Amino acid sequence: MGWHQELLVGFDLETTGTEPREARIVTGAVIEVRSGEPLGHREWLADPGVEIPADAVAVHGISNERAVTEGEPADRVADAIAEALVSYWRAGVPVVAYNAAFDLTLLSAELRRHRLPSLAERLGGTAPAPVIDPYTIDRRADRYRRGKRNLEAVCAEYGVVLDAAHNASADALAAARLATAIAVRHPKIAALGPAELHRRQIEWYAEWAADFQAFLRRKGDAAAVVDGLWPLRELTPETV
Repeated sequence: MGWHQELLVGFDLETTGTEPREARIVTGAVIEVRSGEPLGHREWLADPGVEIPADAVAVHGISNERAVTEGEPADRVADAIAEALVSYWRAGVPVVAYNAAFDLTLLSAELRRHRLPSLAERLGGTAPAPVIDPYTIDRRADRYRRGKRNLEAVCAEYGVVLDAAHNASADALAAARLATAIAVRHPKIAALGPAELHRRQIEWYAEWAADFQAFLRRKGDAAAVVDGLWPLRELTPETV
């Protein structure tokens, strides 16, 4: 039985912005999935402590008023999400996140911001793993396919229903189902164990970043830099 037929945990964050070291958590979701079927989930709504920009509200639909009146303090939400994810990693259960480098870096920045233990510290000094990122895997498995690679587009490519894009629970469930669908279409991906797949994704992401950076520089952006670290980017001392 391949990893895609075992328990997976979908994870997603909706946030105040697109820079993971600066943006704040607004909503988060963790959902257990086996063979595409949801088994249980947890959701969080945070008061991020900063104003949610209008363009972010337009994406996920969480107003500043709702976040302030209904949301939990940001430090509690970050801590609870981290503990949930760490509990699965300790049990060897893969965490699935679409564009994991964004969500995990943002969560890590929030933990540092609130002076909470990092993911690695909670895991006894071990890096968080295994992580399964359909974004990274699809880009490697079908690298020459034209078109967008956002969650909606890739779900459509693999026939995965995404009921409410940019709802954390819906996106987390779709990510887990998408990971399964990719494994079904690409047996070589399905044949890899979670630990080996995690290691391969580190390599694939770095290779993609180097290629994309070279492309941007050829197109005239001589200073272009594409971060090749996955699934967690480095936090700078200024991350507060």
